[in-house]
Amino acid sequence: MKHRFIRIVALFLLALLLCVSLPSWAHSPTNSAGAISQSPSASDVEQQARSRYQAKQFFEAATLFLQAAKAYQASGDSIRQVLSLSNLSLCHQQMGAWEEANHAILDSLAILQNQVDASSINSLVLAQALDIQADLLLTRGQAREALAVWERVTLLYRQQGQTNRVLESQTNQAKALQQLGLHRRAITLLQSALNLSTQGSDSLKTQLANTVASSEAAVALHQLGESLRVIGDLSQAKSVMERCLTIAQQSPLNDLIALAQLSLGNIAYGETDFQTASAFYQQVMDKDSNSLRVQAQLNLLKLLLQTKQIVTAQRLLPQIQQQVDALPASRVSIEARINLAQTLMKLAETPDLQVIAKSLASAVQQARELGDPRLESHALGSLGGVYEQSALSGKDETERLQQLAGAAQLTRNALQLVRSLDAGELTYLWHWQLGRILKAEGNDEAALASYQESVTTIQSLRADLAAANPEVQFSFRDTVEPIHRQFVELLLQSTQPDRLQTARNIIESLKLVELDNFFREACLNANPAQIDQVDQRAAVIYPILLDDQLAIIASFPQSANSTMRELQYYKTAVKRSKVENLVDILRDDLDQETASDLAFPKLQQMYDWLLKPITADLLTHPVETLVFVLDGKLRNIPIAALYDGKQFLIEKYSVALTPGLQLLSPRSLKQESLSVFAAGLNAERANFPPLPYVEREIQTIQSELPNRVLFNQAFTSTAFQKQITALPFPIVHLATHGQFGGTAEETFILTWDGKLTINQLSSTLKSGELSRTKPLELLVLSACETADGDDRAALGLAGVAVRSGARSTVATLWRINDKATASLMGKFYSELARINKSGISKAEALRRAQLSILNDSQYKKQPYFWAAFVLIGNWT
Repeated sequence: MKHRFIRIVALFLLALLLCVSLPSWAHSPTNSAGAISQSPSASDVEQQARSRYQAKQFFEAATLFLQAAKAYQASGDSIRQVLSLSNLSLCHQQMGAWEEANHAILDSLAILQNQVDASSINSLVLAQALDIQADLLLTRGQAREALAVWERVTLLYRQQGQTNRVLESQTNQAKALQQLGLHRRAITLLQSALNLSTQGSDSLKTQLANTVASSEAAVALHQLGESLRVIGDLSQAKSVMERCLTIAQQSPLNDLIALAQLSLGNIAYGETDFQTASAFYQQVMDKDSNSLRVQAQLNLLKLLLQTKQIVTAQRLLPQIQQQVDALPASRVSIEARINLAQTLMKLAETPDLQVIAKSLASAVQQARELGDPRLESHALGSLGGVYEQSALSGKDETERLQQLAGAAQLTRNALQLVRSLDAGELTYLWHWQLGRILKAEGNDEAALASYQESVTTIQSLRADLAAANPEVQFSFRDTVEPIHRQFVELLLQSTQPDRLQTARNIIESLKLVELDNFFREACLNANPAQIDQVDQRAAVIYPILLDDQLAIIASFPQSANSTMRELQYYKTAVKRSKVENLVDILRDDLDQETASDLAFPKLQQMYDWLLKPITADLLTHPVETLVFVLDGKLRNIPIAALYDGKQFLIEKYSVALTPGLQLLSPRSLKQESLSVFAAGLNAERANFPPLPYVEREIQTIQSELPNRVLFNQAFTSTAFQKQITALPFPIVHLATHGQFGGTAEETFILTWDGKLTINQLSSTLKSGELSRTKPLELLVLSACETADGDDRAALGLAGVAVRSGARSTVATLWRINDKATASLMGKFYSELARINKSGISKAEALRRAQLSILNDSQYKKQPYFWAAFVLIGNWT
């Protein structure tokens, strides 16, 4: 979705508040030295120009402003000449005459630079002229240059005590930061400008209610809400945007009302509240602003496709196409054409590629006239995608090759345009597209190089990828994930050791970006040292879900004849969709006690896919632990419960999971001063049922290791945070309800007084890290569950494991019988208490605890009671 339509509001406000003029206190002439002489005829012409501008008759307004500027020049009134030239630039911007707009504003600034008088009037006129220049720079894609100019504007207004104008220019700085993808910097800037504290007792809604109800504040709030939405903080974005809408309605500022409604629709869309989103889009579509109406229609069209309302979408389409074609040449029209083209490619099984190509060709031409290489690259690359699609659907081989050649050339041209720009969010897309085209041409080696460039760019973009410019930010699952998988599939056409190593590295990279995407920030640092080099009794297994195969790359301990670990590739010919369907059914069977028997055939099938191909090689190596780097929905299954027809996997090996080997620190758990900070709830809280055996679980831990406990009413968020900081224990045990959802906001643990989100939990544990003399070795979450059917939910579990700073995490995939949990945890801590004496690993300690439940006759070997427990992270 595109959100640079805020620029229209900026220009709209300039029309109302600006169409630049002198401050009201400077309008009357004086007899003092340096007084400004007035030319009545020029003033009349200028007033007519303002009227035409406000009526959106920009050509007539431009003619009159030019006439006024010449008249002021003739009378020697240089200040009013500057104002007329600045307004002339605004008119040209509205008409898309970018070179003329640039000449006009440069002429006005040249006049000001020749002024000797450094009066307040001159400073304010300079600030207004620079403001227009910065907006023109931003419109033409020169965000960094615009940011520097607006920083100067802010200083000038601050020196003159123009508080509202300072806020305007800070908002404009935020716009430039947003265009650069630096949304977190924009948020910090706007929060400071609006005096919104991120700390203190007052809630955000209370602070927002106290925000001054001015037009400048409303525009700033809109920009703040947009950045909050882009980084995924939808709750705060909604609160901010609702306050923006309230102020806009009080004024009223009609264009800003429409923009706020459009943004609230986008927020609702992000929350999958499609009914509310549709209602907001409809409100915008009823407005007079054609450009905003088009934007709302395009977003509604995307919503209709998302919700499979194809017939309704097809009815809306002709109206949108007509209105997009009617838009004047501008960034708005270019972005609308690109947006529409991408949507049309998805709307029908056989889209009219000729119509789409024609529209994109117009976008390319308009971008060239605008002088914006980033937009031109976006349009060119999108056009290359149309050629690629045409080649794939063609039947004649000669024509297919011609279309592929055209697609490759357009894509290379798009890449050439962005090479000198800070536009990695486009660069990785076009390298991916070129890789696909080259592969279709049969040039696999060149395709591999292009895929490598795409992945390398993504790695360099990690900090900005989640907050990339909204109009070029495709969904993670539509771009970043397929790039990695397609690259791996291409690499695995060869079983050369270096190709296997590269494929494994690419999967490691994907794990990092997946977690970045989940948290909407690049919050994790990879350790280039591979932990699998430390444990020579562990085999590391990477199952990779590809479209037509389940690929497995396994790393075995070194043999007697080699100092290097061996990498092997195994292929199971099964479609990804079939594997994922079995995972969904298996989870339904496993997380309810009564259906557990139904799971055995499915557990055996999963064993045949994942373990059977490598069984023979496992037996030839001294393997005690199997470490899985699971992929996609496979993260939702209990690997320890895989069944070979006679035994569960846990009966043969210790089992551990890791989100990626490079995210771990290779260090074993030592018994030195082992102690536990435990917190638990056994009472019913916040619609979660009681956990009667939690108290017994806590008592068992107390009997095994030195401890500090928070229980029931004592287990509040505040008390937990204080204790973690004051008493940095190496083991933290939380026996309470928890949920791992599809987003960071939906992932939490339950305390007596509410929910502690994953980000709050991570930051709390990290704050304890600062006062630790020893690291957090182990985090145990004994009553949590992952959201069933959500293949991203396990990312929350993995995120807790790595963001908390804990070397290892033990958690549960589903909410299980708490009596069995108490028994299993008792055995686990008993093993931990003597881990130095026994010489076992954490993975083995958990294995023994699980076997104690598996072999307990009252649980009848049902995986429901023991298989939900997983060890994530360092298993040694």
